[in-house]
Amino acid sequence: MHFSQLALLTSITAIVAAQTTPVTKTLCAGKNYTYESLAGFGLIPNNARDKFGDTLGGFGSAIALDRARWRKLPDGSYTGVLYGLPDRGWNTQGTTNFQPRIHKFDIAFKPNPGATVTNPSGNNLIFTYRDTIRLFAPDGTTPTSGLDADGTGHITIPGFPPLPGATIAGDGWGNPGPVSQRIVIDAEGLALAPDGGFWISDEYGPYMYRFDSAGKMVGAIRPPDAIIPMRNGSESFSADSPPHFPNLGVGHDVVPSDNPTGRNNNKGLEGLALSGDGKTLWVLLQAAANQDGGLVGAGRRHTRLLKYDVTIPSSPRYAREFVVPLPFQTAANTKVAAQSEIFHIQDGSFFILSRDSGAGHGQSSSTSVYRHIDVFNIDKATDIKGKTYDCSNCSIASSTGVLNSAITPAEYCPFIDFNLNPQLNRFGVHNGGAQDAALLNEKWESIGMVPVDGLIGDDDKWFVFSLSDNDFITQNGFMNGGGLPYSDASGFNLDTQALIFQISLPEHSRPFPRHP
Repeated sequence: MHFSQLALLTSITAIVAAQTTPVTKTLCAGKNYTYESLAGFGLIPNNARDKFGDTLGGFGSAIALDRARWRKLPDGSYTGVLYGLPDRGWNTQGTTNFQPRIHKFDIAFKPNPGATVTNPSGNNLIFTYRDTIRLFAPDGTTPTSGLDADGTGHITIPGFPPLPGATIAGDGWGNPGPVSQRIVIDAEGLALAPDGGFWISDEYGPYMYRFDSAGKMVGAIRPPDAIIPMRNGSESFSADSPPHFPNLGVGHDVVPSDNPTGRNNNKGLEGLALSGDGKTLWVLLQAAANQDGGLVGAGRRHTRLLKYDVTIPSSPRYAREFVVPLPFQTAANTKVAAQSEIFHIQDGSFFILSRDSGAGHGQSSSTSVYRHIDVFNIDKATDIKGKTYDCSNCSIASSTGVLNSAITPAEYCPFIDFNLNPQLNRFGVHNGGAQDAALLNEKWESIGMVPVDGLIGDDDKWFVFSLSDNDFITQNGFMNGGGLPYSDASGFNLDTQALIFQISLPEHSRPFPRHP
């Protein structure tokens, strides 16, 4: 055999081995999950703009893949439709009167299983921007806003619970005008409703909202009182996130800045999932409520999962509540990896995206130590729904986060590690090292899943998508319908990055109905 033939055979053998050797296997609740390989990478440039002229950023906060539009083509590539949900707009220097919205993209994905570290793939996930749906109050004409909620009070609308609101002087962009009130939403979770509308969870309330296909609010769910932020004896929806105007977000806009009970500031209902049949809505606090240890870094581990029956969307029913134990970032057990998204797999099993913070492109450290899509299962967990744990000062754990011994939490199992450079390098990106455009962003906050077979996933093989939230960080940004140029003070330009993981679910999993 000639040397060139031997080299070729060796190369082919290495590629085949890379394709057939799983990265990770996980056993959770007696079922096997397999992370086969990183399958794709793509991005949207940081200076892209939507049809209203605003910077196209932040929409990795939550995604939803339209499974009815997912197609496998004869050449082995795929096409589909992805919806992305920004949070509250550019807010690294104070919150703004950004109108929450949902973006729609066509996506094209061509797997490249032969990609290696020495011969990496180019971007094989391509986004084409199609549309933007802005979100409005129940009257269908008043815009919602990303500004921080008032420290006291709320907006009253018949047929809705008390809604978080902001009192706005002028146009909310530093220009004079009459005083008005807007419903405020820090959007973090997204699901496509069977009727063509959307379910959205937020951090201010923290509430769950239902919008129709045109973006009009048609429903709202207020969670149990244990999750509602309280200050000075009354509800206080503020997240202590002062506005950009007039003081560039400096100072505090509420006293005390940390509410003693309820969701922590900027740690509301970060995770939202809708069951495959569209009848059950799940939401998960980003970290422990403040009376459950949320005010202590190492104590904010035990967070609350809520289940709602939305078979009749206009009449949601609070059904169950469980405790999910978030992971620690390292063996030192001093920092909790807060969660950024959940995805319902089947029955009592879920994906959960838990991660560290302060590490990645544009951060002080380039090396993330915990950035995972893990699995948790609630089959043996205690249902804590009821007056014992749901009142405004009721707790499930001590002030330092020690869980009540009467409560059995969900089983939590590590699974997909984003930070593995042997996988990332196959697509020209990395964790740690140089602060360049190929460094993974800090905030990965979304999960979507579609079948590898392009049909219904009867072979149990799936693609899992995740996008980063770039916080609208760019040096060529625009807000207020394109009328307000901005350059983020960080000096960085962060593209919105996307990763696709190929996995195998437990045998005969049924994430979605067989005949959607």
